[in-house]
Amino acid sequence: MQVNPKITFFIPDLENPIPTSFISGGIKAGFPSPAADFEELKLSLDHLLVKNREATFYAKASGNSMIGAGIDDGDILVIDRSLEPRNNAIAVCLIDGEFTVKRIKKDNDEVYLMPENSQYQPIKIEEENELIIWGIVTYAIKQMK
Repeated sequence: MQVNPKITFFIPDLENPIPTSFISGGIKAGFPSPAADFEELKLSLDHLLVKNREATFYAKASGNSMIGAGIDDGDILVIDRSLEPRNNAIAVCLIDGEFTVKRIKKDNDEVYLMPENSQYQPIKIEEENELIIWGIVTYAIKQMK
């Protein structure tokens, strides 16, 4: 079984949001448009990314088993524990005492934790495995390289 060696968890500090400038009209990735077209508002990323305050936490991803899903080593994941696990959802799971981030795959009566990197094998959940789905990943925050 190949799981992430460690995931570092954080709790959102929703009591002290930091409002940041937000350009609501979007920024074109093609031809530039005049700057006068932009309306600047204030936005707190915590308020945008956290839908359920009591059930949401952040975790720092470790490893490269989910690169095909856009989750790279060091990305910050936003995880909502209030969401129901569902087929194809990306979840933070505790399997046999170790945390991992994988895509849930339910096939008839079998459950797999699927990596998004061909260098890793799927983890088939057997009867003797202890699996706890901690929450569903709703966003991945990354630093651009």
